[in-house]
Amino acid sequence: MTRMQNYSTLEDLETGEMDLEERQALRRVAGLSTELQDVTEVEYRQLRLERVVLVGVWTSGTATDADNSLLELKLLAETAGSEVLDGLIQRRQKPDSATYIGSGKALELRDVVESTGADTVICDGELTPAQLRELEEIVKVKVIDRTMLILDIFAQHAKSREGKAQVELAQLQYLLPRLRGWGGNLSRQVGGRAAGGVGMGGRGPGETKIELDRRRIRERMAKLRKQISAMSTSRDVMRAHRQQREVPAVAIAGYTNAGKSSLLNRVTGAGVLVEDALFATLDPTVRKSRTAEGRLFTIADTVGFVRHLPTELVEAFRSTLEEVGDADLILHVVDGSHPDPEGQLTAVRTVFADIEGALDLPEIVVINKADAADQEVIDRITRRERNSIVVSARTGAGIAELMAMIEEQLPHLDHEVRMLVPYNRGDLISRAHKEGEVLSVEHVEEGTILHARVLPSLFHELDRVGKPVERV
Repeated sequence: MTRMQNYSTLEDLETGEMDLEERQALRRVAGLSTELQDVTEVEYRQLRLERVVLVGVWTSGTATDADNSLLELKLLAETAGSEVLDGLIQRRQKPDSATYIGSGKALELRDVVESTGADTVICDGELTPAQLRELEEIVKVKVIDRTMLILDIFAQHAKSREGKAQVELAQLQYLLPRLRGWGGNLSRQVGGRAAGGVGMGGRGPGETKIELDRRRIRERMAKLRKQISAMSTSRDVMRAHRQQREVPAVAIAGYTNAGKSSLLNRVTGAGVLVEDALFATLDPTVRKSRTAEGRLFTIADTVGFVRHLPTELVEAFRSTLEEVGDADLILHVVDGSHPDPEGQLTAVRTVFADIEGALDLPEIVVINKADAADQEVIDRITRRERNSIVVSARTGAGIAELMAMIEEQLPHLDHEVRMLVPYNRGDLISRAHKEGEVLSVEHVEEGTILHARVLPSLFHELDRVGKPVERV
C-alpha cells in the first residue's frame, strides 16, 4: 500500500481547495480498526463468515459528518451479522465513475483487505453495476453497497407475509439492472430443454441466459405486486373502519433505533418487540390508547427510516408508510443521544416528502432517550423544533406531558351535547365514552342525560334519537 494515514480531526474544506495530501490518501476512521490483541483471535476470525472492511467517499460536509456516516454503516453491518475489521474514507469531489474510490485507492483497499483477512467490502453509497464489477475485479472479494446491505437487513427482519413480499420485491427491483453473467453464461443461448426444461415461453433464437433471468425476475415482481395489493386490502378496510368511526389516528415515525417501539409500549402497553438494533420493526403495529381525559385514539408504530433509504424500499413499503400519510398527528421520534440528531430529523423528513400528505400533517418532535442525552444537545434541538417535547421511553419521564400534547393537538371534538338518551340506546352512551369526552352522566326515569363533547357522526345519531335538555 502506498500510504495509510492515522485518523485525525480535519477542518471542513471547500471543494475547490482540497488539501492534496488528503486527496491522495485513504483515511482510517477511529473505532473501526480491530488490531489483534491475541494470536488466538486469528483462528476465531477464520470461523466468521462475514468479515468486512468499510469504505466511503467524502464529497461534502465536515469530517465529522463523513465519520458519522461510516459509523452508521458500521451499525448496519453489525446488524446484518458482520464483523467490521476496518473503515476507510477517501476525500474526493465525487465518486469515481469506474471504481467508486479511484483505481489507485482500490489497489490500496485490496492491500487492506488482504492484511485484515476480510472477505467483503461494503461501500457507503449506491454503486452502479459497472462500479461493483470493476471494484470486485481489483479487491478480489465480494463488494456490496449500502443499499444492498439495508435490503439484506430488511430480509432478515421481515416476519409477516406482507413484509417478506415487500422486501423481496425491493430486492428484485435492485437486482434487475445489476444482473451479470459469469464466463459463458453471458452468451449462452437457450431454448426448449436446453435451459433446464424451460419449455414454452423460453424458446427462441437469441434469448441468452441473462435475458431469461431478467424475464423471470420481471414475472416474479409482477406476481409480488399483485400479492402485496391483495394483502394490503385488509389494512385498508381496517383503516376505513377507523376513519368511518372518526377515531383519531396518531403515527409514530422516525429514524431507525430512535425508540419508537419503546414509546409505543410506554403509551399503550402494547408489548411490541423492543431491540437495540436497526430495523427491529418492519411490520406496522396499531394499538388503541386514551388521553388523560379518556378520549380514544389509535397509535401506529411504523418502519424506521435511515439516511439514503433505498427508493426500492420506499416503493415496496408504500402501503405500510400510508399509516403515516393517513394519520391526524405524527409523533416524530428522534434519538437525543445520537451524534447527529439533526441529521436524523432531516433524513426522516426527506422520506416524508415521498408520502402523500405527510409534510402537511401536524407534527410533534419527540426527543427520546433524554436519560442518556447531553443537555446541550437537547437544548439545541428544542430551540430549532418549537413543537417538541423531551421524554425517556425507558424511564417514563415526560410521557404524561406528551399525552397532554397529543390531547391538545388531536382533531377537536367540536360538538357539545346535552341530550336525554332513551335507555334502549345505551350503545350511544357507550360510544360517547369510547369516542368522545363525557363531561357528566345523570340517570333519570325517562333515560340518561348525557353531557359530552362528541364527533359529528355521533352528534347526528344522538340528535336523531335523543331529546335536547336545557340543564346540565
